[in-house]
Amino acid sequence: MLIVKVIKPLVSTNRIPDFEHKHLQVVLDGSTQKVAVDAVGAKPGDWVICVSSSAAREAAGSKSYPSDLTIVGIIDHWDPDPPKPSSPLKGAKS
Repeated sequence: MLIVKVIKPLVSTNRIPDFEHKHLQVVLDGSTQKVAVDAVGAKPGDWVICVSSSAAREAAGSKSYPSDLTIVGIIDHWDPDPPKPSSPLKGAKS
């Protein structure tokens, strides 16, 4: 599973029949943009959980669905830059 940020929706009206009309989202994985099938209704700015490979196909609705990345959850709270541990005070005893 991956934690990624939704950047924007991706509209593609001319698709293969197997792709149906599922919503697509552009997500940011580090510095790489990827396209994910949105199974949960995420919106831009949301941090989400994605699954890949066969789990992505099953989450999108079928083992034969043509997806290799599917959004399966919206994270309620995520701090992408957790605070760094503070250094011990000088002169403090451990």
